[in-house]
Amino acid sequence: MNLIKLLKTGVVSLLAIGAQAQAADHTWITDVTIVSPENLGQIEKGNVLIEGGNIVKVERGAGSKDYSGAKVVSGKGQFLIPGLIDSHVHLASVPGMVDGQPGVPTGLIEAYFKQVPRSYLYFGYTTVIDLAVYDHKRLEAFQHAPLHPDQYDCGEPLPMANGYPMSFMPPEFRFKVFPNFIVDPGQASHIPSGLRTEEHTPAAAVARDKASGAVCVKTFFERGFGRDRNLPVPSAETFAQIRKATTGAGLVLMTHANSYEAQKFAVDGNTDVLAHGMWNWGEMDSLQDLPDEIRTLLDRIAERKIGYQPTLQVLQGLRAYFDPSYLKTPAMRKIIPGAMLDWFNSPEGQWFKKEIGSDDAPDAAMQANLDQGPLRRARLAAGYLARKDTNFLFGSDTPSSPTYGNLPGLNGYLEMQQLQKAGLSLSQIFQAATLNNAKQFKLDKQLGTIEPGKIANLVLLNKSPLESIAAYDSIVSVWVHGKPVPRVSLEAESTK
Repeated sequence: MNLIKLLKTGVVSLLAIGAQAQAADHTWITDVTIVSPENLGQIEKGNVLIEGGNIVKVERGAGSKDYSGAKVVSGKGQFLIPGLIDSHVHLASVPGMVDGQPGVPTGLIEAYFKQVPRSYLYFGYTTVIDLAVYDHKRLEAFQHAPLHPDQYDCGEPLPMANGYPMSFMPPEFRFKVFPNFIVDPGQASHIPSGLRTEEHTPAAAVARDKASGAVCVKTFFERGFGRDRNLPVPSAETFAQIRKATTGAGLVLMTHANSYEAQKFAVDGNTDVLAHGMWNWGEMDSLQDLPDEIRTLLDRIAERKIGYQPTLQVLQGLRAYFDPSYLKTPAMRKIIPGAMLDWFNSPEGQWFKKEIGSDDAPDAAMQANLDQGPLRRARLAAGYLARKDTNFLFGSDTPSSPTYGNLPGLNGYLEMQQLQKAGLSLSQIFQAATLNNAKQFKLDKQLGTIEPGKIANLVLLNKSPLESIAAYDSIVSVWVHGKPVPRVSLEAESTK
């Protein structure tokens, strides 16, 4: 074979290899209705080109019919949205139990953590933000799962020494579980000997979170509930120091605040995000409508574009123990191992009901207490904000406590239903779970919309999320960094 023939053969081979690589690396999603939150005024069919895990081209209208040998996925009759973002999760916690829970079958917890990343993806959540890192190994395992959402976090939380949530741990363990606590010089703080108070200033605590790669900082204003009341909370001066340090670090300041008093304190202190809805109104709890004081505060929240997470499903997560239909939800066996659901239905699995209920109160009465109390108040506040130009952020708080009422993925879908009942529009919910979250956490260069240059985290649906919440349960496939994953393949192994 002469030199010219060899060169020709080599060129042909290289071209063939190149064409195969291009087809494997290029994917066109064609003839699909594109629903992107930055452009809700232009909902139309089009084509989206994915290359190397990123979106490189978006065509609206007829578009090109020359796909240059790329893989083609028809989206005819379907809807394409950005991957959803849940900005309030706790990945290391297990719903329905605490660490060391007695009576849990061997291997159940391991099976649960293996399924968790898939369960978030099952409901379209391609990005999650953990607000309180306390078990680094479990988060690392989540990140190393073969298939998982993108994960960001707030680093280790900043509670006041012996305050919420440290107070729920025995004194001999709480400082190990929450090592990034803050000591307020103006308050009496009992801390173990050997710990240096100068290492627990707001500046030192925020610096540790920054060094860990956190995107946000989580602090708390919580006086307590149940057996723990009158817990230490930050002073205005301490909160100002947290605010200053967080701003200097370029991080987002999130405040656990679920009462009128707490939200007013956080707004006065210039927080970026209120990590809960207003469940408690203090002395105004019994009022049936929003009092003027609360309307004034909610107006300030809306005007200043403070991020607002209603987290209504937190309360529904407690209500689940008094609702016999909850554990019969069809999606259960698709997002948790079957053995876990069986345990929840057992007497041992009902342990938390005794913690939150009353022995002589019927289930219907407990449901009514929640419905007419904190849930009603939180809905009123969220509904009022929905009528304003409020910066809603979607967060499910999964799980919010040792309840089986907050399960990964499903809890987000149920939160969306609750938000709609409270008065949020479908477009508000959609934007909260996509672009609003991306902007608030400074991820909008990579996430939140369907635009060239963004990561190809996408969800293909049979229904439009602007027409029904049920659309979020009509998922066909989830795209993770450009790789399509059929929804059915994400179901818990117990269903296969």
